[in-house]
Amino acid sequence: MSERLDREYFEELYTTSPDPWNFETSDYERAKYRRTLDVLGDRRFRRALEAGASIGVFTQMLAGLCDELLAVDVSERAVAAARERLRGLEHVRVERRTLPEEMPEGPFDLILASEVLYYFPREEMLAMLDAFETILAPGGALLAVHWRRETRTYPLQGDEVHGLLVAHTTLTLTESVAEPDYRLDLFEARA
Repeated sequence: MSERLDREYFEELYTTSPDPWNFETSDYERAKYRRTLDVLGDRRFRRALEAGASIGVFTQMLAGLCDELLAVDVSERAVAAARERLRGLEHVRVERRTLPEEMPEGPFDLILASEVLYYFPREEMLAMLDAFETILAPGGALLAVHWRRETRTYPLQGDEVHGLLVAHTTLTLTESVAEPDYRLDLFEARA
């Protein structure tokens, strides 16, 4: 597949299931979430962006590390579920946006792209990377996490995404974790 997965694709998934990837119950997701938080450590982020937040399961975990967190997703159904889940967390905003066309204004100290960049063909994924670099604050971090098992449903595979990130970013790769099921790379901008 070489075409970008559009908004309708995701709206259909959420019509079929309110949690199409089992974020709330999956052992894989729980292990990945723990490892992602471990990599971030005890850092505090003034302003963070989570791209592809889905129904907000990880957003809820990430919120404790952020003074301000903007969680975005292309699906209105996912955004509605995330808003419900995160109600009461005044420092968290959830918005429906199509990235990179509706990229929010930076700067952000943290940008999280978890299991989202392989939905884009190569050139559009690289445009996302450029947009992320543009809105990343000096000293900020870009954290990318993607499923590594092969699937022909998406335009790119997880390892392809991370290979492109490493080859094309202006940021410094400071930590890399390659598990059988996922890869996690932390990139940082110069202060």
